Amino acid sequence: MKLTTKGRYAVTAMLDLALHNGDQPVSLAEISERQDISLSYLEQLFAKLRKAGLVVSMRGPGGGYQLSGEPSSIVIADIISAVDENVDATRCGGLGDCQDNKRCLTHDLWMDLSNQIRVFLAEITLADMTSRLEVQETAARQNKKRIDFISHSHSH
Repeated sequence: MKLTTKGRYAVTAMLDLALHNGDQPVSLAEISERQDISLSYLEQLFAKLRKAGLVVSMRGPGGGYQLSGEPSSIVIADIISAVDENVDATRCGGLGDCQDNKRCLTHDLWMDLSNQIRVFLAEITLADMTSRLEVQETAARQNKKRIDFISHSHSH
């Protein structure tokens, strides 16, 4: 399965943004800290997410990013395609030249699987993800870790 780090990190960062999507923009530094994704990598991803119209950026002090729409209107498949990812289970990239420049025996099976994954990811919104209990529990743990870190570093 070729869902690379880029696609996984983009979905993770967008889910983090959805979970913290309030009146104030969320800085990439905050996402970086909570999700353990390098800031420079997030900057590259968010440039693509902004270009695709999934996020809006706010400049200046207290700046950062916000979702461009409601979490219920952003599907996981759009996030993955925004960062130039293609979910593909075939070896040939869907070209059908898997064996001696012709289709291999299992080509259609892997094409069907790729299509099923696309359909699956196109049906799940950020709102669906934020409403999941395990996602909420993980987010609460990550937020607590950040608060503990901040209060600990200011107590010295």
